[in-house]
Order: sequence, then C-alpha cells, then structure tokens
Amino acid sequence: MAIKGNSGELKSRSSASIFIVIGLCCFFYILGAWQQSGFGKGDKIASAITKQTDCSVISNLNYETHHGDDVVTADGSDKAAKEFPSCHAKYVDYTPCQDQMRAMRFPRDNMIYRERHCPPEDEKLQCLIPAPKGYATPFPWPQSRDYVPFANAPYKSLTVEKAVQNWIQYEGNVFRFPGGGTQFPQGADTYINQLASAIPIDNGMVRTALDTGCGVASLGAYLFKKNVITMSFAPRDSHEAQVQFALERGVPAVIGVLGSIKMPFATRAFDMAHCSRCLIPWGENDGLYMMEVDRVLRPGGYWVLSGPPINWRTYFGAWKRPKEDLEEEQRKIEEIARLLCWEKLDELGDIAVWKKRTNYDLCRQQDIKPNLCEPSYPGDVWYKKMEACVTPYPKSTKSYEEWKPFPDRLNAIPPRISSGSVPGVSVDMYQEDIQIWEKHLKSYKSINNLIDSGRFRNIMDMNAGLGSFAAALDSPKLWVMNVMPTIAEKDTLGVISDRGLIGIYHDWCEAFSTYPRTYDLIHADGIFSLYKDKCRAEDILLEMDRILRPEGSVIIRDNVNVLIKVKKIVGGMRWDARMVDHEDGPLVSETVLFAVKKYWVVGDIITANNKKKKVKN
Repeated sequence: MAIKGNSGELKSRSSASIFIVIGLCCFFYILGAWQQSGFGKGDKIASAITKQTDCSVISNLNYETHHGDDVVTADGSDKAAKEFPSCHAKYVDYTPCQDQMRAMRFPRDNMIYRERHCPPEDEKLQCLIPAPKGYATPFPWPQSRDYVPFANAPYKSLTVEKAVQNWIQYEGNVFRFPGGGTQFPQGADTYINQLASAIPIDNGMVRTALDTGCGVASLGAYLFKKNVITMSFAPRDSHEAQVQFALERGVPAVIGVLGSIKMPFATRAFDMAHCSRCLIPWGENDGLYMMEVDRVLRPGGYWVLSGPPINWRTYFGAWKRPKEDLEEEQRKIEEIARLLCWEKLDELGDIAVWKKRTNYDLCRQQDIKPNLCEPSYPGDVWYKKMEACVTPYPKSTKSYEEWKPFPDRLNAIPPRISSGSVPGVSVDMYQEDIQIWEKHLKSYKSINNLIDSGRFRNIMDMNAGLGSFAAALDSPKLWVMNVMPTIAEKDTLGVISDRGLIGIYHDWCEAFSTYPRTYDLIHADGIFSLYKDKCRAEDILLEMDRILRPEGSVIIRDNVNVLIKVKKIVGGMRWDARMVDHEDGPLVSETVLFAVKKYWVVGDIITANNKKKKVKN
C-alpha cells in the first residue's frame, strides 16, 4: 500500500540531489582550471577526481559510462542474469555438426555422412559443455607438441591401433607423440627433410600448407620448425580424437573430410597441399578431389602424395592389393595431374611431388584441356557441391610469379588488393588497417599481459577482416585461426591467405568444426552486431564457451550497447567479465569486453556467488 503525503518530500530530495551533482561539477571544473593555472600542487589528484565525475549523466546514474560491473538491460531492468546449467557428462566431447549418431542418418557415398550435419534449432543444447574430471592446462609450446595430459583426451585406442607406427604412446598420466607416422616411421623431421629436397620449404617460399587426412597432425607440428603453418583436417571417425589430439598439442586442425562439398577455404589459399596415406580416392569421380586441391593451391604451389599407390611396385605385397589395381590407380592420378597442367617434379621413393603452373600459358598448348568452371564469386564455397571442373587462373598472375617469401609477405601489399580484385579494399585502407590493429593489440596487452607470454597457443579471430590482428600477433609461440563469417560484407579471406596466414569460412549461427576446449583465446570484433538479425547472441556465446578452454580468455569488441547485453548473458555462463573503454576514451561508442572462463569440470556447479558444490550426473 502506498504511503500518502510524501510526494512533495520526494520531489524536494530529488531536486536537492540534482543541485548537489551540478554543484560538484562546477566545483571540480573551477578546481581543475585553478590547477591548470599553475597555482595548485595537487594536479594529479584533482585530474583523477574530475575524470571520475560524469556531469552528463543525471537522469540514470546506473548507466555504465565507465563500464563497471553493474550492468542493466536496455530497458533499464536489473534482473539477474540467466544461469546456464551444465550439460550432461556424456556431452564432454560434443561436436554438434559432426555428431556420430546424427551422421549415421546420411548416405555413405562420397563420405557424405562424415560431412557437416548440424542440429536444427530445437535440438541445440542450451547448456555449458563440461570439462572431463582431472582436466589440466596444456603444456606450453613446444613441450605440448610432444606431450598431452591424458585427462584432457582420455582415449587409448590409437595407442593400440597405431602402436607400430609411432603416432602416439601412453606413458603414465600423459600421451607422448614421438613424431612418427604411417609414412614416416623415421620421424617427421626426416620426412620433411626429404620434402625439402624437392620443395623450397627452408626459404619462406612455402609458408601455408594443407594436410588432408592429417591423423594426429605430426606433419603440421614439425613443419613449425620451418616456419610453415599447416591447416590440418581429418574426419571424426573410428580413430577417436585425431583432431582433438592435434589441437591439444597446439597444432592448427579442424574436423573435416573431402566428400561432396567444397572445402571451406579460400581459392588459391595454400602454398602446399599434402596427403600421406590419407585414403582419399584421388583418381575417382573424374578427378573431383584433385580439382578441389587445385582450387585451393596458389599458382606455383605444390602437391605431395605419399603412400599408395606411389612406389606400388615395391610395396604391393605389403599393401595386400593386386598390382593391376595399384597401377591403374596411379595411372589415373598421373592423367588427372596432366589435365590440371601440374608439373611432376620428382618421385622420391614413396613420395611424389607435383607443382601447379604459375600461369596458364603452357596449359593452353595441351592437346587435352580441362573443363573450366564457370566464373563465380570466389568465396562461394560454403555448403556448395564440388564440380568436376578446374578453377580458372586469375586474370593477372604477375604477383604469383614474383611471390614473396615469408615473413616479407606478412605486411606487403597482397596480390588480391594490388590487383583490385577485392571490391571496396584499397592499398591505403589495408595499410591503415595494419596500424589500427597494432594499436588495438597494444591496448589489449596492457589489460591482458598473458597474450604474448606463451600462455595462449591456440587463438581464434571470429571476424578476421584483413587478418591484421593475427599479423600483429605473429609469434612462434602462437597461431591464429582466422575466421571469415559467410555473411561478412567483404570477403577478405583470400587477402589473409596472401599474407601467409591460415583462415576458414564459417557461419556463426552454427557450431564450429572442432572439439570442445580447443582454443586458449578467442577474439571477436563486431561479431554480435554482424549477426544481430541472423541468430541469437546467447547461441554464439554458448558456442564460444564450448570451444574455449577452462581459464581461457575472450576479447569482444563491439558497440557499447551491444556489449552491455552480451555482458548480461555471460553473467550466467561462469565467465568473469569486465568492460573497458575504447583506447581513445569513453566517448567512443565502440568498447571492449574482457572475460575469463572459470575452471570447472564434470560434477561441479559454480553458483552465482562462485561457491562450488558437487552434484551427481
């Protein structure tokens, strides 16, 4: 029941409060002017107090001008954040778009059932994926290349299945990765040195590589010694946790397969593509898979095939296959390579190496010419079917004929920008972008001093733009997965590839093709504004939480009003978060949210007041 007779008193108190605030503003203004005149001795103290007094905010003093911990919703309500529960323990390694049970509903032809098949809206989990009991922070690089805590991926099947091939060994409470592989029993270093006798791996001309059917990605792990960064992929199949092991080791990898749809990479993205006994039927389907490799290889790039059918005359008995079958398989591969106008450089025992021409001039002289694909938007690959046609060379190949070694190409003008093939992106814009992200990164490091300490190895940029965040971060201690949203206004993934960085297309309304807990730091620039009318912010945040390691960090950059809503959501996600002003001050509408995911495992519930208690699953 309302109390009568106090309305005048309330108005009087409100008026008094307003006059007090106005009086304080005037006082500090006069005080500041006096200090600046040289008479005052407390300049620093007065300046600090003046900055803390926001005279423009009178009507709603709860508004978060300096982005503190008290957040209100857009309508002014102060409701508690929605608490997201823990998912059941069975989801500890849940990969929504490569779920094994869902995969069995799809055809096995051309590995369709191993491709992405995401759950519909009503089947999406609205809970937090737990870490397994005993989960441990990965070893720092380069120790992580060789050792992974057993609790982080507790699957021993590969230690038995690949015991004689030196993939992985179980020792006490860790897995050890000796650096071996099916096709390199003497170790990855020896194998890579063999490749270097035919491919310029040592001089920076090969910077980016694609490893199809990567296993536990030992090739990619050891190519880092040569300053080569490798995008590795393998399907989620009976070999449990291949890609999970790769990422636990600190090696770039995604769950994927060459099936019926195009790979989610830019055209002309890689300097080298590699297959070591990857079991891909290269000679089948009219050469479809080799044509897709040709699409993602830059002019002058290399393709490596080791294992069957290469050197079949020596190994057909061990492979337990008829000589005629192996001979026909290699004949088809050689025939398709000639159709693609690849030059065969060498056959080093079990390894064959081809080189893509730097231009199409010599190919025009061939008697048999390939069916060229119809001109299309080069980034139009997301869920698009592969076609038995060859992607045309760019109109000008001069830049590829004068290809720069890495690291020179990192901040050089990328060929796609110098040729004007990226609408709306000029040389001046590119150079300005480099400076902007160097400034942003400097600010980030002043708040999160772990960024270049070696604590963060696997980093993701959810909206990578021109790749300048990754370029500014460039360090042997870390790598960045640059993601190009499929709905981005400008498709600049090719520019990122030209710079010697790795990247991938993705739609953030769906789950990313990776296991839970595979990234140490996630950077999101404008992602929530971009997807504002496409899908729910909480679904994107739940996916970020799924792929982020316990005690991993998040940096979200967006409009202040957007981030206030985001901070409200993460308040129920077991993240510690705070907002800070733009580097240029609080009057800039763009701001930054920094967050850290709390450590918790299966069976833990962390309540709003951060107390822990055990529950039964």
